[in-house]
Amino acid sequence: MAINLHSFLEDYFTAHHCDILSNREGVLKVQLNEKMDRALMNRPFYWHYIKKMGREGDPMQLTLITNPSSLEEKGERIHFGSPRLQQILNHLKENERYTRLFEVVHTNQNTALHPWLVINLKLSYIGKLKKDEVFSIGLNLLNGIMKTEIMDTLMKKEFLMQISDYCYTITPLIKPKSGYNRILAVINQYIQDLEHDWAKESLEELDKEIELLKHFYEGDQEEDVEQMEKELQGLKERYQPKIELTVINGGIFYLDASNK
Repeated sequence: MAINLHSFLEDYFTAHHCDILSNREGVLKVQLNEKMDRALMNRPFYWHYIKKMGREGDPMQLTLITNPSSLEEKGERIHFGSPRLQQILNHLKENERYTRLFEVVHTNQNTALHPWLVINLKLSYIGKLKKDEVFSIGLNLLNGIMKTEIMDTLMKKEFLMQISDYCYTITPLIKPKSGYNRILAVINQYIQDLEHDWAKESLEELDKEIELLKHFYEGDQEEDVEQMEKELQGLKERYQPKIELTVINGGIFYLDASNK
């Protein structure tokens, strides 16, 4: 169900109008535009200087390596949980929280558009180690059909903020809030079906660290108890396993009902 990281990155940069210079064997080379350079490359002083000089500027290229076995050296190795991916997810969360778009349909006949609730989410497994998974789920608000990895489908279509001529929308039978709850139910079931060895390992590590801490403070004065309690709380915050669900962005997409 989780998104393929390489496809996600390809879709992300394409959607933000960056040129894909090369895409092979888990290595994605992208020519950023000014907007994305500003968002990702942390060069505010450069852009301030360039604009003050009245020049166009030179956006950087970015090479991302998603294949862990790749021998490519010139590039950033990116994976779920890496700072670069977190930066990209934050950019999506901050700038594109919610949208309402209509599929572009070239027709001279009345054409129905079905409403789809599309949600992109991130699951973070937090414990001894941290792991992230990204999901893209769409729910047809008329018939309840649900599709995973729906962004792969949407990226092949063209959208505008206004509806095409001869097209009309059908009122949802499922309210967006109810649809959102259905999607959450699917995610929760996915979590329940997983093997949670990572959580067991975190708890085992926590027990070991607590024993070491208690041994370290053994026989100390009463005034040291408060310090030990602080450190104990820090250990629990670090190792206590938990799963966090974050909505990256989402929206209502009206899709041509004749396209399956």
